Amino acid sequence: MSLDSLKTRLPEYARDLKLNLGSLATEPGLTEQQRAGTFIATALASREASVIQAIVAEFAPRLSPEALEAAKAAAAIMGMNNIYYRFVHMMAHEPSANYKTMPAKLRMNVIGKPGVDKADFELWSLAVSAVNGCGMCVESHEAQLRKHGFSEEQVQQAVRIAAVVHAVAAVIDGEKALSGEIAAAAE
Repeated sequence: MSLDSLKTRLPEYARDLKLNLGSLATEPGLTEQQRAGTFIATALASREASVIQAIVAEFAPRLSPEALEAAKAAAAIMGMNNIYYRFVHMMAHEPSANYKTMPAKLRMNVIGKPGVDKADFELWSLAVSAVNGCGMCVESHEAQLRKHGFSEEQVQQAVRIAAVVHAVAAVIDGEKALSGEIAAAAE
């Protein structure tokens, strides 16, 4: 499956997603590795099998084996961190809560040694954190990216990729559910 076949699966009401998917795949602003890794990491975060397959088929050939593993690692580690740090953030207003000062006691070694440029890994982590809705992680990774010299436009581009990939996955998942519902009603 390719990006074109993924776009073909989108219904007409999601035409804007088709257009955005195509334009973001080639939009300048990020390096090829940054763009491809962002697509792959956010596809994995979407948890929709056909979206993952199509995006990996399209973008994995554009990455070194190390960069592909790092994009997958960003999705994996943020899947854990986004839950934990979203909880910490939500509990920060509780006067008796000390969660913010407690050590996480979760292994996160890949963040220190991701196997690719640290800035690229931060970008992928930011995009996955946006998909997973962890404000604390988004703020932290955005601050790191700014220290690495990323512009607001580059950060925005990664989040735009995350938004479109997530929306495409939701539409495809919804259409599958509706197809099953329609088939069940016809029986």
